[in-house]
Amino acid sequence: MSLLFYRNTNTSSKYDNIPCKVLIQSGSPAVYRLIPRKENIGSLTRMTLGEKNPNKINKTILLVGETGTGKSTLINALVNYAMGVEWEDDVWFQIVEDEKRSQLESQTSDVIVYQIFGFEGKTLPYSLTIIDTPGYGDTRGTDHDAIVSKRLLDLFQSADGVHEINAVGLVLKASENRLSDRLKYIFNSVVYPFGKDIEKNIVALITHSDGVTPENALQALEAAKIKYARNEKNQPAHFLFNNCQDEDRTENIRALKFAHETTTEGMSHFTNFLEKTPPQKMQKTVDVLNERNRLTICIQNLQERIRSIELKQRIEKENQALLKKHEQDIKDNKEYTIEHKSICKVKKDIKGERKWWALWLNKNGALCCTKCEENCHYPCELVHHVILCEMIDFNDTCKSCGCHYSCHVKETWRYVEEVIISNVTVEAMKEKYEKGRAGLDKAKSLLETLEKEIEILQKEKDQLLEESFQHVVRLEQIALKVDAVSTRDHLDFLIERMKDTAKKRKLEEMRSRADDKEGTTGAGNLFLKAGLAGSLLLNEGALPTLCRIPAEQDM
Repeated sequence: MSLLFYRNTNTSSKYDNIPCKVLIQSGSPAVYRLIPRKENIGSLTRMTLGEKNPNKINKTILLVGETGTGKSTLINALVNYAMGVEWEDDVWFQIVEDEKRSQLESQTSDVIVYQIFGFEGKTLPYSLTIIDTPGYGDTRGTDHDAIVSKRLLDLFQSADGVHEINAVGLVLKASENRLSDRLKYIFNSVVYPFGKDIEKNIVALITHSDGVTPENALQALEAAKIKYARNEKNQPAHFLFNNCQDEDRTENIRALKFAHETTTEGMSHFTNFLEKTPPQKMQKTVDVLNERNRLTICIQNLQERIRSIELKQRIEKENQALLKKHEQDIKDNKEYTIEHKSICKVKKDIKGERKWWALWLNKNGALCCTKCEENCHYPCELVHHVILCEMIDFNDTCKSCGCHYSCHVKETWRYVEEVIISNVTVEAMKEKYEKGRAGLDKAKSLLETLEKEIEILQKEKDQLLEESFQHVVRLEQIALKVDAVSTRDHLDFLIERMKDTAKKRKLEEMRSRADDKEGTTGAGNLFLKAGLAGSLLLNEGALPTLCRIPAEQDM
């Protein structure tokens, strides 16, 4: 449709002082496209209508929902309500294109911040900031969702970004009688970064409503076990909206007017909620995200070390079995060679392991300790200096291995362990274990020496498992949602190896909650597993791809 520049053709003159508008459809109602000022905040887009008055209060709303739920129309309805548009004005303003745009166009959408200034006192005593998150769970896949979430974090951390949120709106249709696995994934992806303090700010925004209580949609929300604010009936706090405001009013006038009234009433209740509910500082969310990131890095590092210990245990047991087989020959000092297994660390280039989303997040390197020969942070940002890595604390030591930062390097390789098989003589074997026997009390033979070494490895492994368990407990204390998809791999790893019955039961309960909340049956399970890398969200990164080392019970 060709654009017709505004020429005072609408019946109401109360909008004459809005210069940034274009008539795109004459008739009843006359539809105008608002032309906000566009600017970039780092990797995000900000669209501003009007001029900000620093003396006026601002309320911020974060919206999330599937394409087709009417989120774009809802944003337009919020803007029209703030502008004071009434049915009698016979006019409608669009700041967002409707969701009937082509699939190609929707693929270019991204996180957009809409700021609506200059209308305070029309219907609202405050201005509005609306954060639109198109793209969650769309055809671009969950790798793209990681980028969307990273951009939200950038928005919260930016000096001129958003530092508090009044409401997180989960947008869904009134006709929704069940939450699909895709929709559960979308909602949980958004809820995942927040701390527990945001729960009372999460509400359901029900679109395409006929004004009747959407029992099916509310039951679906309850079944999804997502945490949100509650109303006086102890239902999920929800607000009803219709999506017919810009439809031609030459027919079905009564129905369209009722739809307009439904939306106006929903807006009134929702904006009252915004006014009464205290905002949540995004610094808390940033802290949770950073803490989650640090804990996840620690768990990943501990897992890698536990795998390393299990590999050493397996090799030592194989060597032990070999020595038992030749125990008498060794006592007799017979001259022959034995195929002896050992482990050595080598540097492996990680270029082939990189994911495109990790490249976008600049997580295309590894922090390695040359003293311990450990991977202290992988994947890791290739910052200019080692000391700038988040794993280096204020005392200039590594949080993972405890060594000074000067022992560390940032490289595009990481350490991996390889099993080496070599032919050694019995004499060389004896010499190796005589040296290794020092400090091992009561070890009187090669076999006893190996047994003591295996015991030491097991104690170290148990200690690392306990550290990992405490990290998960800490995560549960601070995060709104700990039992998410990205945590599930950690839980599986720990459950498989945890001996303490009570702790294992706690981990299994968390794992069960993750299954219940994420929907892990049938196609939903495939969808969520495919989405694991993306729902690591923000800074977590994927675990290194390693061959599975058998757990203790497997050996």
